[in-house]
Amino acid sequence: MNTTGVKTASELEQISGKYAFDKNAILYSKIRPNLNKIAIVNFDGICSADMYPIWVRDGAAAVRDFIYYVMNSERFVADATSRSFRTGLPKINRPDLESIEVRLPPLPEQRKIAEILRTWDDAIEKLTALRTAKEKRLHSLREKLTYFDAQGEPVRLGDVSEEVTKRNGGGLLGREMVMGVTNSRGIVPMREQTIAEDISRYKVVPPQAFAYNPMRINVGSIAMNEAEEPILVSPDYVVFACLQGRLSPDFLDHLRNTKWWSHYINSGGSGSVRQRTYYADLAAMKVPLPNFERQCRIADVLNTGRRDVEMTTIEIDALTRQKRGLMQKLLTGEWRVTVDPTTPFNPAEETHDGR
Repeated sequence: MNTTGVKTASELEQISGKYAFDKNAILYSKIRPNLNKIAIVNFDGICSADMYPIWVRDGAAAVRDFIYYVMNSERFVADATSRSFRTGLPKINRPDLESIEVRLPPLPEQRKIAEILRTWDDAIEKLTALRTAKEKRLHSLREKLTYFDAQGEPVRLGDVSEEVTKRNGGGLLGREMVMGVTNSRGIVPMREQTIAEDISRYKVVPPQAFAYNPMRINVGSIAMNEAEEPILVSPDYVVFACLQGRLSPDFLDHLRNTKWWSHYINSGGSGSVRQRTYYADLAAMKVPLPNFERQCRIADVLNTGRRDVEMTTIEIDALTRQKRGLMQKLLTGEWRVTVDPTTPFNPAEETHDGR
């Protein structure tokens, strides 16, 4: 490469807006401090100007890992958020961040507290990796069992399902039963301010029926009503149900989470500006459908896999709540830790992988 005439940034007296950090730093995002985007690192590098590298100035007064957990505490996040400014894009400047006061117990206690909380972090990290592996396995099974190994003749979805158009006339269901559909959480309660004053035109979704916004099904906003009672959705939604003995709702619920389903939805629909997929569009889909008994067996296998993922999520949530409670008790000094004075200090134990 010819470098003739090329000058370095220092020769041009140019200063980068980015920050250099080393393996002893804590990285803290100054943008939207309420989100508390913070990481502890074990390598040298360069970070965005929207982040602050933070170092412990006095190793005789504070331990980096302890400071990291303090900055993750609810109290610290609330304090940092209250000091942020700008309405559109809240951020906190470094002087305000550094002015936040924190409690510093003796060094041996700081190390012990960090060690305790790191134990919970390690457990959460391992369970999260396990859940990811289980989700990958479930995804592969869905693709294989509902489509590639379905062993069935293509059947129009409209031949094994029907549109549900029943309305909430006469106030059959109350406002507390109005739901929305998201692509990440499925069916969720609708925010009160988005519900119309008159809900008589809202559509009724029976148990095990499906509902979706015709303008958002392409991003996965479709879900089955898993409750044992009917719910309501916006009159703009499409509602349909599986024909009994012809199509298993659980089988279809897994099929809709496959790449094949996503490809069909994103290649069809009506409308030139924003794609809309109405029931007629969905009904035209040809599904490689096995007989009903086999559908139920496949659904049972996949439901077991999904429950396995859900149980791991419950474990992660429980450990996360436990850690939050421990942080509240330990970082405020409400609970004091016992430190064995005969235990030698190993500086290498004060660093761990970034989170």
